[in-house]
Amino acid sequence: MKTAVLVAIGDELLSGIRREGNCASLAWLLHDAGWKVLRVEVVPDDVPSIADTLGRWVGKAELLVFSGGLGPTHDDKTRYAVAEYLKCGLTVNDALYDRVVSRFEGTSLKEVVERSRPVQGLLPAETQGVYNPAGSALGIHFEKLGTRVWCFPGVPFEFEAMVQQEVAPFLFREKGGRVWKSAAVVGVPESLAVTQVPEVVTDERLHVSVLPSFGLVEFVIRGEAPRVESALRTVRERFAGSVLPEGCATLPEAILATGREKGLTLSCAESCTGGLLGAALTGVPGSSAVFAGSAVTYSNKAKKRVLDVESALLDRHGAVSGECAESMARGALRHYGTSLALAVTGIAGPDGGTEEKPVGTVWFATASWTGSEMESSSFARRLTGGRDLVRERAVRIALTAVWRRMCEL
Repeated sequence: MKTAVLVAIGDELLSGIRREGNCASLAWLLHDAGWKVLRVEVVPDDVPSIADTLGRWVGKAELLVFSGGLGPTHDDKTRYAVAEYLKCGLTVNDALYDRVVSRFEGTSLKEVVERSRPVQGLLPAETQGVYNPAGSALGIHFEKLGTRVWCFPGVPFEFEAMVQQEVAPFLFREKGGRVWKSAAVVGVPESLAVTQVPEVVTDERLHVSVLPSFGLVEFVIRGEAPRVESALRTVRERFAGSVLPEGCATLPEAILATGREKGLTLSCAESCTGGLLGAALTGVPGSSAVFAGSAVTYSNKAKKRVLDVESALLDRHGAVSGECAESMARGALRHYGTSLALAVTGIAGPDGGTEEKPVGTVWFATASWTGSEMESSSFARRLTGGRDLVRERAVRIALTAVWRRMCEL
């Protein structure tokens, strides 16, 4: 398997001021192409650290990609570190930078971009410049001791554009017979999931990653195409009824795919999740074909006015109850005119809990039509963790419940 090392440059990453995402996205692309990422490193904005990283990995990995340190400011050191490593001078690549400037012809930014030429067009003499289609800083490319090195700006959309322009064609031109595919299983703990498919997870001819998250386990299987297909069939057969549809890695994707397949529509009524359900569903392109909308009814007054939850019900059972959750779901079903509705109401904390209903108590409900009759059901979970974690877990449980209900309809 071909190997790669990814390096993010920036004091802001080491201090936590910014989160690194460029290397993570490129690692996925490499994984897709059948490469093995040996390391993902973060180094500070100084010439010795960057040059040392080059010295450690050139000749040991086939691909080395740097993110960051190519801007116009005093702390952008990558070009100088590469020049030091290669023991060469620096020169402005006017021809390549002219291409950059030409994109800004007739705009107020042209003068700004032109002023940056002495720095952002500056490249180590023993390297090739890389055109930046999304920004103004040129990238750097060279090969040494069997290692292909690319250095790109760290601005995420610039990094992504240059990866697609330069790295992606290189990765996929000789992809060969190796492929990867995945299957996501809901409602099965990781420890139990791996025992259900021992012949898959122990097959040395495959590279199998088991990626758990709350309520979901994803099997990512990489290897020769026929063997991967066979392993994937095994996973789907063993977890029939709990495995998401083919091509779906997340519950929102599965809900939308199942809804489209069955001609179902969905609406939501949210209290403690405050719109997170709607956000999760609309994060998938094309969601409007299935998802109609979500009513965020945080207060009791909103539940009554928007969803027609009766005052007597709230007085008798409270907002955090199965009765309230079902009434919310029924209200959303009527209000949006959908095939199916989902509701969530609970106590996310840190305050608001009681002995009878402690923090973390969340009720879930679904409502749907059986002919001309409306039917609903509800269940509760006691979730642990802080406020954000309770809300995040509530979203996952709710999405699981509505997907399972969709499969039944």
